[in-house]
Amino acid sequence: MAKQSVPYRQVRAHYDSTTITVYQAYSKEIADAAVKHQKLNASSDFSPTRMTWIKPSWAWMLYRSGYSYKDARQERILALTLTHSAFLSLLRKAVVANHIGSETVVDAKERKADKPKPVRVMVQWDPERSLKIGKLDYRSIQIGIAGALVDELVEGTVKIEDVTNNARELKKLLDEHDKVDLATLITEGLVPEEKEFAVDDEMRKILAMDEV
Repeated sequence: MAKQSVPYRQVRAHYDSTTITVYQAYSKEIADAAVKHQKLNASSDFSPTRMTWIKPSWAWMLYRSGYSYKDARQERILALTLTHSAFLSLLRKAVVANHIGSETVVDAKERKADKPKPVRVMVQWDPERSLKIGKLDYRSIQIGIAGALVDELVEGTVKIEDVTNNARELKKLLDEHDKVDLATLITEGLVPEEKEFAVDDEMRKILAMDEV
């Protein structure tokens, strides 16, 4: 069997020395207010009790939203630029979806010790997607945030950009051409340059990155 070139679980994203970009799709009302005021929760339609799933992978966002055409309630794709510290702080509170059972045991022990139940971030590792949204052999991280931790997401976001047209222009291009050079798509701003966002051993354990 050929060795897989991309690790089964790896955080890949567009980032620089201080910030990292993640994506989520919202309604027109939420997106317009968020971009105008540069605050994710600027609209009264934004509900902190509803889990927001942020995605570092542009291709997975394209898949989830159908290039923004899938759901009228999520017709606008926003690129959220977070500080590294905010992103990592959220991940350190994560519990991986298929580890919920063991986490419940931990929570029970904490309640027994008269400690408040910790607020958690939910993480899922789903099959990564190609730009044409086909399923790939390795995984992409999805990060679910709700409740009190939404404020942490809001405060850690330093820039909000509407990238819906990027998704739609990319779909049009992919529909019209069988082969499109990735470097060209990056140069034209339709695809962000993503690479491994390395995390320490403690974070790898929290995120179950070495499990299959």
